[in-house]
Amino acid sequence: QVQLVESGGGLVQAGGSLRLSCAASRSIFSISAMGWYRQAPGKQRELVAILARSGITTYADSVKGRFTISRDNGKNAVALQMNTLKPEDTAVYYCYCNADGTTYWGQGTQVTVSS
Repeated sequence: QVQLVESGGGLVQAGGSLRLSCAASRSIFSISAMGWYRQAPGKQRELVAILARSGITTYADSVKGRFTISRDNGKNAVALQMNTLKPEDTAVYYCYCNADGTTYWGQGTQVTVSS
């Protein structure tokens, strides 16, 4: 079992920045992959960024060059730094991890970007 606790999110103007953090209840080095998905109203949940245990990162094309996912080893957490935010980034952002073949989700945090 893994519990994921998210923090960050909120309201920001277009062009601004936000940082999301997701803390896991066990060492992130015991987890195969962690990252973020998002879901906008009326749309399917989509991948934003994933960080594998190997250190390999995967980003959605729409966020490449603007978002950065990283480890915070001391806190068993991953962070998502989001820069140059756009109104189309508005969504509920969900932390995700895959551990021991099981997928876990956080409760979600709202990110709203005003134009």
